Amino acid sequence: MSYNNQFTAETQLKLSPFFERTSKLNESQEWRRWSGYLSATNYELTHENEYFAIRTKSALLDITPLYKYLIEGPEAQGFLDRLVTRNIAICKIGQVMYTPWCDEHGKVIDDGTVQRLSEHKFRITSAEPNLEWLQYNAAGMDLTISDDSIATAALALQGPNSRAILNTAANDSLDNLKFFWMMNTKFGDIQVSISRTGYTGDLGFEIWLDPKDALSVWDLLLDKGQPYGITPTGLQALDIARIEAGLILLDVDYISSRHAIIEDRKSSPYELGLGWAVKMQKKDFIGKQALQKEKDGGPEWEFIGIEIQWSELERHYRNIGLAPALPSTAWRTSTPLYYNHEQVGYATSGAWSPILKRYIALAHIKSPFAKEGTILDFELKVEHFIKLTPAQVVKIPFFNPERKRSCPE
Repeated sequence: MSYNNQFTAETQLKLSPFFERTSKLNESQEWRRWSGYLSATNYELTHENEYFAIRTKSALLDITPLYKYLIEGPEAQGFLDRLVTRNIAICKIGQVMYTPWCDEHGKVIDDGTVQRLSEHKFRITSAEPNLEWLQYNAAGMDLTISDDSIATAALALQGPNSRAILNTAANDSLDNLKFFWMMNTKFGDIQVSISRTGYTGDLGFEIWLDPKDALSVWDLLLDKGQPYGITPTGLQALDIARIEAGLILLDVDYISSRHAIIEDRKSSPYELGLGWAVKMQKKDFIGKQALQKEKDGGPEWEFIGIEIQWSELERHYRNIGLAPALPSTAWRTSTPLYYNHEQVGYATSGAWSPILKRYIALAHIKSPFAKEGTILDFELKVEHFIKLTPAQVVKIPFFNPERKRSCPE
């Protein structure tokens, strides 16, 4: 294939196997590019109903654009154990592990999930293309790596009613499916895999299926989910939910070390609040030496939550005769944070949380100023002028309901 033809093939617009349904449901006709696919920004004219579907009913999202790779063979487990920071050796068949993976300097390349499908077969998901990195590190090993991105379609069903809907659609009960585990079942005669995972911080599931069955599964779920308030949901509502859940987003909350132009743009797992996912007891993995050194000395930066304090925010607007202005959607702009007029960090993404009734944001803060309860100054623009308003350092996730992890009694 010539360079021009290859470039065209890689950059041409892709349509999800669910597009025949999503395109007709999208009243707003607002779309974003996600991994080359058209993905609905919101289906209704605003995202509010879709957001509350995530938190109070059930939201149906097309997540086919995720990059997906199959790794299988006798050395598949050993390869993944060396590639990522989690301990894949203890990952059981049917288990799912969230993990980052790093370069040799301990800086994060990407993050995603590893699904153990059988003894020698795994699926890894990622936000960006990782095939070349996988193949490079697997050279000479007894395994095969294949791009599963197009061969497997995927839906996310998220929200407190999601389990009840799947129980009406699936041939097997999901009541005993634990958090970050998966099972094979059928919708009638359609074979699917369902993992108890998601990107909303709520009770939720992700459904993995053959693209030829996509429309049948979509129609079935909408039919079975109608009494439970199932709602097709777009990326704007998802963005607010993932901020509430304290979940990082590539190219927003961090930059892949493979694309960072300067060193200061790179982040380690410890600097992204992912130290819990770094298993130093493993014999070896890419970036271990650098991460051990950082762990011993402590990270320079921490990834935390902030809550912008309401009374002072309101005062800035009242002083000029305006009602307080709050963002109607999630924002993704770097916003400075100060301590005693010295910049000590920056917020990366934030939103007004409709369910928490709080103005929240995710932020990178220099470690000495990242202690819970610390009051920082958040940079705010009010009627064209820069103001500083107090913001308190808080734990993330902001929203963490028990139903996310629990099973029915």
